[in-house]
Amino acid sequence: MEVTFKEFQQLDMRIGRVIEAEQIQGSRNLIRMDVDFGKEMRQAVAGLREWYDPADLKDRKFAFLLNLERRKFMGVESQCMILAAQDESGNVICLQPEKDIEEGSRIS
Repeated sequence: MEVTFKEFQQLDMRIGRVIEAEQIQGSRNLIRMDVDFGKEMRQAVAGLREWYDPADLKDRKFAFLLNLERRKFMGVESQCMILAAQDESGNVICLQPEKDIEEGSRIS
């Protein structure tokens, strides 16, 4: 499926810094993150525990999608989505900026 450039421009992708991260109690794989986007804070929930310890996410910057419909996981609302890549073997990495850049910087 192809999207137009105009449709792509509607995606609000930004760099955020994870301020706090913890495994959601009762879940094997879900991590709740408090993310700083410069002018606002949001909460993200992601199934990353198999590949990341929550402490390893703290104080690191990653790419996020902000205008995805909000959704609850085990009663915890996810207000944005961390962007990640998965290879054919099932390995997952979260996408990070190559160099340091300000929180809230728009990805285009």
